[in-house]
Amino acid sequence: MLKLLRFNARTWFFLGFLGCVFLLAMGAYFQFIDGLDPCPLCISQRIAILLTGLVFFSAAIHNPGQAGVTAYAVSGAVTALCGAAISTRHVWIQHLPADKVPECGPGLEYVLQNFPLFETVKLMLSGTGDCAKVDWTMLGLSMPAWTMIAFLMLAILSLLQIWNYKETVR
Repeated sequence: MLKLLRFNARTWFFLGFLGCVFLLAMGAYFQFIDGLDPCPLCISQRIAILLTGLVFFSAAIHNPGQAGVTAYAVSGAVTALCGAAISTRHVWIQHLPADKVPECGPGLEYVLQNFPLFETVKLMLSGTGDCAKVDWTMLGLSMPAWTMIAFLMLAILSLLQIWNYKETVR
């Protein structure tokens, strides 16, 4: 059974890249079609998806040997796990009691124009009261929870390529 799923690392990295494209497309759909405005943590998660996708795309294009596959696999896992950490914080904020939710801050556009870059990044990673709002659920899980699951799957997919490369070379 596993032999049927044993594509080369290049193919798996490309499939991971397509998964990232799908996640970004879903974010764009929810924002532009359904009218759900992303909060700072949502935008941070999208950036992490983009970075993970770029690592996967680079690996697929490069088609490296064992050392390169290992480097790309670790890089892809690190970017995906950073995204999972952001998603975890987002889910945590969504589950805080109403009196513990951070204050809603100014809009991201205002912050980008009027605050130093360090303060903007701090806001994007710490979240605001806007992040506590749950606009969408599926099977009882919010969008950040599903994004966290996707990040964890991408990290696993990435790290499995180290093992996969050794197996496909034999």
